[in-house]
Amino acid sequence: MNDQNTQTRSGDNAIITGVIWKQLMIFFFPLLAGTFFQFLYNTVDAIVVGQFVGKEALSAVGGAPATLINVYIGIFTGISTGASVIVAQFCGAGRKAEVSKTVHTSMAIALIGGVILTVVMFFFSGIMLRAMSTPDELMAQSVLYMQIFALGMIGNMVYNFCAAILRGAGNSRQPFYFLVAGTLTNIVLDLVMVAVLGWGVAGAAWATIISQYVSAIAAVVYLVNIKGDYLHLDLRRIRIDRDIFRKIMVIGIPSALRSLMYSMTNVVIQAAINGFGTDTVAAWTVWGKIDALFWMIINSLGVAVTTFIGQNYGAGKYARVRKCLRQALFITTLFTLVMIMVFVTFGDTLIRIFTNDAGVITIATAILDFMAPTFITYICIEIFASALQGMGDVLVPTIITIVGVCVIRIAWLYTVVPLVHTLNSVMFSYPISWIISSAAFVIYYLWFIKKRKMTIR
Repeated sequence: MNDQNTQTRSGDNAIITGVIWKQLMIFFFPLLAGTFFQFLYNTVDAIVVGQFVGKEALSAVGGAPATLINVYIGIFTGISTGASVIVAQFCGAGRKAEVSKTVHTSMAIALIGGVILTVVMFFFSGIMLRAMSTPDELMAQSVLYMQIFALGMIGNMVYNFCAAILRGAGNSRQPFYFLVAGTLTNIVLDLVMVAVLGWGVAGAAWATIISQYVSAIAAVVYLVNIKGDYLHLDLRRIRIDRDIFRKIMVIGIPSALRSLMYSMTNVVIQAAINGFGTDTVAAWTVWGKIDALFWMIINSLGVAVTTFIGQNYGAGKYARVRKCLRQALFITTLFTLVMIMVFVTFGDTLIRIFTNDAGVITIATAILDFMAPTFITYICIEIFASALQGMGDVLVPTIITIVGVCVIRIAWLYTVVPLVHTLNSVMFSYPISWIISSAAFVIYYLWFIKKRKMTIR
């Protein structure tokens, strides 16, 4: 397809016609705000439980259970990425009928996935927690938290797929509004159920799942009420379209596998962390909440890049694809340097938001000082993988991620860490794997562009 025809068909779609860095930022900031509220969503539990219940409860909410929950959710949110990419490419190409089919197929996948996750998490959480060497004093509360959390999986999946659909279409604001509603609900319910009623870990879990359903219901109501639009959701038409399902899975399954491998690697790391005792588990939990500030920025930029490149690739605007990647790399580097400075300068203040335990603070400070500067080594992984994903190329990026990040990191944990059994040794697995993977992504992207130079111009 040629650029002139795309311009006519795309109308005033700023993603494929506007100034790239400006439109990227316009799309990015609602994503970032939404991800920040998602961060609050996940962090309020830890803050309230850590301050009102104690470090054991904090570890039960944010340690192994959080890692396992991310494993389960990551599988289907990876598949939702496939839906987002397909929507973006269809929107860029002006294929509205296919967008509508994608909406209804995606909702069917969300409902089925939610049911599967509910069953698996509820009945197998104890087995998984024991496999991760969860300390005995944390086991009962950890199982309780996960089993209650499991009841919110349908709402979680429905929201994530609705958000993926809207972001693929270039709408990053509505998912933000839905998250605001859910997060405010979570904050109020956390304070009431944990701080006032004293329900502890169970109260934090109930507050979270109720909030998830608030966001899901708001998203569904929005899609149902945009009558006459190709994004309109007709509840009676929710079913699997085989062709669309295949397209979603071609992109979604490798994305899910990549997310799963990341999460499974974190499970192995969490198991290693568990061996250092409750104080270290609590400190690692605190660091996980703090470093989420960085991940919410870089992941939001990744989603923005995938959407922009997906729509421009679908519209045949290949020069903008490469230009978007270059500008995204520059913007991401700036954000990363700022976040490193914030962590190094205000690390102690951030840590004390979650805990006042002197032992936990000491360990968390050591973790922050080591890990924060290493973020600069991750940038290329996120941006190049997101760009390739937007163009529908997911197989090789998945292989690079699995080998470069997951296999190397796990090999490090099973070979080096037993010989040098220190927390620093565990943490060193991150920059080592990121540097190797970044190099692989740059090399592969350059080869990919060279291979397609007859079509990408």
